[in-house]
Amino acid sequence: MTLPAPGIIWASLPVPALLIEPDNTIREVNPAAELFMNMSLRALKGQPLLDILSIDAPLDEGLARVRKNQSALFINDVDVTSGDRPPVQCTLHVAPVQDAPETLLVMISPRELADRLGRGTGSRSAAKSAIGMAEMLAHEIKNPLAGISGAAQLLSMGLSPEDQELTELIVEETRRIVKLLEQVEQFGNTRPPEFTPVNLHDVLDRARRSAMVGYASHMTFVEDFDPSLPAALVDPDQLLQVFLNLLKNATEAAGPGGGTIRLRSFYDHGLRLRRPDGTSRALPLNIEVIDDGPGIAPDMLANVFEPFISGRTNGTGLGLALVSKIISDHDGWIAVDSVPGRTVFRISLPMVPKAERKS
Repeated sequence: MTLPAPGIIWASLPVPALLIEPDNTIREVNPAAELFMNMSLRALKGQPLLDILSIDAPLDEGLARVRKNQSALFINDVDVTSGDRPPVQCTLHVAPVQDAPETLLVMISPRELADRLGRGTGSRSAAKSAIGMAEMLAHEIKNPLAGISGAAQLLSMGLSPEDQELTELIVEETRRIVKLLEQVEQFGNTRPPEFTPVNLHDVLDRARRSAMVGYASHMTFVEDFDPSLPAALVDPDQLLQVFLNLLKNATEAAGPGGGTIRLRSFYDHGLRLRRPDGTSRALPLNIEVIDDGPGIAPDMLANVFEPFISGRTNGTGLGLALVSKIISDHDGWIAVDSVPGRTVFRISLPMVPKAERKS
């Protein structure tokens, strides 16, 4: 039996893998890593690893330890993200490369699908069951896509420039499909909230600054905040994801010509959410994200938070469904009102109970 060449083995690895230089810049990535980060080898090569990936662990210390001890290191259950994507819980495997001890191999293994499906999705509705099935299919489809992309890159090595354009098209389209599949996976990938007292304006400001250096750089932001707004009892990371999704939604509605997004906060003691057990909870803290785009079609407005409902070409219809799920997990409420030229998403949240407030 003849073993495949090392290059074919590298391209066939089903998990993202990177070779890291002694100065912690990226030397090489496999096709699965290109898909995971949604960037080409050309764009990644020479970039500092920690500039490309956000890893919720002291990875620089881990890399130094592997080089010093010349032994492999596993980092379990760590959040990894790139760009504006939500974090994915992964296991990292860092190992020295034989005959090049200062060069390291980093392999990223996303959390098993069973772990993702076993948390928070349940079977309380047909929609959630459909999401679970879609998430499973997305997970399974991504693996052969990595192989297709790798095979196309290998084929391109011996082709003419004209034929290379076709293989580049295959690679780019597989990346586009993977990005859509990741939006499906994202819905079932939220952990239970970790509640803590949070200044909502701080989270809004983080979301605004993040959006302005990325997809919303052409938008105008107006802030209308109530400076006396009390702290909310929320998970700040999940709430940041909610605000980022709403800002992205407003930006996409505005189109390339741009527009204005108004961020408003206010206190309303009259709103209460009734729970299934008959009790109720006050939701006095309110945040509104207001855009001046064309508005949501009336026939879609009632179902805008339902999964797989989208008014955009190639949209998955999961962005606002994810927002609704997170707010529901926070015992909060989200509503939308839309007419041409003005769309308002209003989020209502509980404040920190008196017993938990700082004196």
